[in-house]
Amino acid sequence: MHIQIVSVGKLKESYLVKGIGEYVKRLGSYARITLTEVADDKAPEVLSPAEERQVVGREGERILAHIKDDAHVIALAIGGELWSSEELASHVDKLATYGKSHIVFVIGGSLGLSDAVLKRADKKLSFGRLTYPHQLMRLILVEQIYRAFRINRGEPYHK
Repeated sequence: MHIQIVSVGKLKESYLVKGIGEYVKRLGSYARITLTEVADDKAPEVLSPAEERQVVGREGERILAHIKDDAHVIALAIGGELWSSEELASHVDKLATYGKSHIVFVIGGSLGLSDAVLKRADKKLSFGRLTYPHQLMRLILVEQIYRAFRINRGEPYHK
């Protein structure tokens, strides 16, 4: 199975890079993991709604350029479905069972995801109503993917 995480922005914080690297290493025995960073738009702190849509639209085009047609896309979105770790594991397992061997998780930038990306998504997943920095969300997501594989294999992992 190939798991790809497409995210907006370059990860600079060393503690996040190390944490993500640790989980990617652990996942190596379960799946092939690809981390894809797309450039974020450098924009002023205050934008009009039209300017925000333009920024998100350009970031969305860069995201979509990295998604293959046959990939199953799960977009992280505040309005998405709330899954438990077990439900995520079950979803991943079902995809593997039914021949979807390429799963792409998408994490938008600070302004979220474009309508085009959300439309391309096969599923929209929410990690709750709290707002997380998109850089931290990468670490949380890769840990949950690792947990999903451990659950599916019946292997112990802390609860």
